[in-house]
Amino acid sequence: MSEAGASIVLADLDGDSGERAREAIARAPAASRFVKTNVADVDAVRRLMDTAVEHFGAVDILVNNAGLQFLSPVVEFPEERWNLLVDVILTGTFLCSKYALPHMLRRKWGRVINIASLHAKVASPFKSAYVAAKHGVLGFTKTLALEVAEHNITCNAICPAYVRTPLVEKQIAEQAMRHGIAADEVVSKIMTEPAAIKRLLEPSEVAALAVYLTSDLAAGITGAALDIDLGWTAR
Repeated sequence: MSEAGASIVLADLDGDSGERAREAIARAPAASRFVKTNVADVDAVRRLMDTAVEHFGAVDILVNNAGLQFLSPVVEFPEERWNLLVDVILTGTFLCSKYALPHMLRRKWGRVINIASLHAKVASPFKSAYVAAKHGVLGFTKTLALEVAEHNITCNAICPAYVRTPLVEKQIAEQAMRHGIAADEVVSKIMTEPAAIKRLLEPSEVAALAVYLTSDLAAGITGAALDIDLGWTAR
């Protein structure tokens, strides 16, 4: 987004890594801000949007990308972990959208992009909270798209397979333990086994689709769940 000319406001719970990310991607210091944010906290989300408007005058594009994972059988799943995943992934998407939308409505233009997951469409064992929350994100995407279409605002979801991120890398050891296999077998036997293309996605591949969805060429795409799943759901 920054390379395409957008001013950026990044949000994360981790202040140090968030600031490092801002420094790494910013095309110019004045064109970026970082705000330490818990997306499940309404006051923090309001502060995030206020910061964007204060520094850049508007909120035109929102990318909801906050997420986390926890693996457990349903019968052992801690309630507090369930609530945390749903709060961040689903409620966070709702709150950020709710408080970004008034700025888009005022300007009669906007793009909301929800980074969902392949698991917004299919399921895997031991991921009940994540799968349920991501399915919810997909339903929310469709509802919001219908509500704001007349205002030249689109809302879409991107549904990637496993992406090479710290979130996925952490899962390798957890999946190995849950499935009783070696860590080096997790990628081939679980993460890429159902896919036609046997590899992990790179973050840049997801980012490229997000940038496309903000363009005028994508003005007719809304309420969609766009797969980057390496052929997983082709079966």
